[in-house]
Amino acid sequence: MQKTSPAPAAFRNPDLPPDARIADLLDRLTLDEKIGLMIHPARGVPRLDIPAYNYWSEGLHGLAGGRATVFPQAIGMAATWDPGLIHRVGAAIADEARARYHETLRRKGQTGLMQGLTYWSPNINIFRDPRWGRGQETWGEDPFLTGELGAAFVRGMQGDDPRYLKVAACAKHFAVHSGPERERHRFNAIVSRRDLYDTYLPAFQKLVCEARVEAVMGAYNRVNGEAACASQTLLVEILRGAWNFDGHVVSDCWAIRDIHAEHKLVDSPEQAAAAALTHGCDLNCGCTYTQEILQNALDLGLIGEADLDRSLTRLLRTRLRLGMFDPPERVPYASIPPEVIGSPEHRQLAREAAARSFVLLKNDGLLPIRPEADLLYITGPNAASLDVLLANYCGFNENMVTALEGLTGRTPEDTRLSYRMGCQLIHPNLNPVDWSLGDGAAADVTIACMGLSPLLESEEGDSLLTPLSGDREDITLPQVQVEYLKALAAGGARIVLVLFSGSPLALGEVAGLAQAILWVGYPGQEGGNALAEVLFGDRVPSGRLPLTFPQSLDQLPPFEDYSMTGRTYRYMTGEPLYPFGFGLSYTTFAYRDLEPAGQEIQAGSSQAFRLTVSNTGERAGEEVVQFYLADLQASAVVPQHKLIGFQRIALEPGELRTVEMILTPGMMSLIDDEGRTRLEPGTFRLTVGGCSPGKRGVALGAAEPVSVAFEVTGKARRA
Repeated sequence: MQKTSPAPAAFRNPDLPPDARIADLLDRLTLDEKIGLMIHPARGVPRLDIPAYNYWSEGLHGLAGGRATVFPQAIGMAATWDPGLIHRVGAAIADEARARYHETLRRKGQTGLMQGLTYWSPNINIFRDPRWGRGQETWGEDPFLTGELGAAFVRGMQGDDPRYLKVAACAKHFAVHSGPERERHRFNAIVSRRDLYDTYLPAFQKLVCEARVEAVMGAYNRVNGEAACASQTLLVEILRGAWNFDGHVVSDCWAIRDIHAEHKLVDSPEQAAAAALTHGCDLNCGCTYTQEILQNALDLGLIGEADLDRSLTRLLRTRLRLGMFDPPERVPYASIPPEVIGSPEHRQLAREAAARSFVLLKNDGLLPIRPEADLLYITGPNAASLDVLLANYCGFNENMVTALEGLTGRTPEDTRLSYRMGCQLIHPNLNPVDWSLGDGAAADVTIACMGLSPLLESEEGDSLLTPLSGDREDITLPQVQVEYLKALAAGGARIVLVLFSGSPLALGEVAGLAQAILWVGYPGQEGGNALAEVLFGDRVPSGRLPLTFPQSLDQLPPFEDYSMTGRTYRYMTGEPLYPFGFGLSYTTFAYRDLEPAGQEIQAGSSQAFRLTVSNTGERAGEEVVQFYLADLQASAVVPQHKLIGFQRIALEPGELRTVEMILTPGMMSLIDDEGRTRLEPGTFRLTVGGCSPGKRGVALGAAEPVSVAFEVTGKARRA
């Protein structure tokens, strides 16, 4: 009689309902095994053939910690204002993640740090202050733009299979978190309910409720006295309650330790673990959900096994959604080959993303570079720098193209090139024989690659040249670069200033020294090639700023103040250096015929508005049409104007396009001082243009916007 193989455990049966599979696995696990699954380097369960698994992987702009395609840092991708492109980037990153995971599992039998399928990206904190070193990881200063682009990124990463996730994305850091870095383990962010619901939470709500992000990461800080990773308000009432989040919550790394060691909210690691676990923080990145500490918490009666099971149910559901307990042939993403990592297709996508992210801030006719140029002088501390391509949380690639390399590869053979670094990033030149100006005076065009570097702005501990744990003391261009640019200009150089940075720069007199200024963020592995395409006119610049460039620090409130008063384009009253949404092109655009003018709208109803956008220049180009709404009779404090929609359109010379926007009651609603959403009757103004409303954008060359005022009638109501 032939022996039959025993039936597989129910948790491995992909045809059973997920809840039944999870219940079966929980029933099989010992208490020690359960605890071992709740910290980021989760232990394996050999007797059940469950390998060890490390939850910690990063993918802000490509896989971190190994070979990968390096896309532009998130703040640069935000400058594309292109959800479709961002979706494609997210999907490409997830393809590479799947390939790395399955190849590592095949070769080693388990995965380690940065080799899993749980990706702690995107960072959707609001970049409220340009001094914050991690602002480069975000999608800018606006809640709506952040939500739209963050949602596109999550959908791309998680895929569209009805059963399986390609990877599990994670919205971080929940919530009200944007510096200062050196105080992040202990500071208390004091925030009004209006600012909380109007500025700091909308992007998280978008990703949770619409993009169905699988995980949320709690922040280091306290919010109005509560530790973010053990917050009744954030985790229980809002995330699990109002938003019905069914994924898992992970702490920021060592944040649960901070609850007792830094915030001093409790007296012991056991109490910190209990506070986080009972408020719904399911997974600990760090050192607190250990065997010893959680067992002690159980013995002390601070938690029960039911608390472990509740969190493990969420964690195991994520692993089921990733197909970790299913036969590979049942998981549609398990066959993605290793060759996809750094593939030519992904490299081309990185190049496209970089080129579309560049923001032309000024052009007095020097760009695009003319074919008859005889001599180009390339200079600046970032011209040959790899650091400014990589940014933070990066992977690596054997095909990294610096500005110098990209420009060299594109320059015509009959055009001469000259290069000198010219000056250092921040330190004065020490050589008493100064040849730093090189061929600047003789060149047809001097391309000065200046700005910042991840050495000057980054996460706590990552920036080697800042005393503020990654933050900046001021927002000006380093003085040694200013002096060098002044010397170049005094010698007659015609300057294209290429600014690398992950945050705004107050340029001061420098803005008047250059004939053209291009902000390129931290553009990824193809940055040099993309830069050459834009400077030589193979591509027309089409990026738009996802943040405001202030004139100086004098226009900003104190860094530690989390009130939005005076911050970002929505509440700043002074004229900025460069406004939110601004960006020039090699062509020009015009707006007209915004309709309907003066029409009354019944409270609670939607209304379509149409306008005509035309390309009035001589080259094809892309415009980002931006819709801003102002509530002119609000009973509560509201933004001066707020972004409610945008569309990227491509127009040939002379082409006209009708653009439509549906204005909904939610867009017209306000957030009152209690954090409640309310739609009020009154007068509103809709403004449509190529940047945020204000005189400054038009003065710098943006198209004249069009506006229409209209009345909303009827009774006030909850939206």
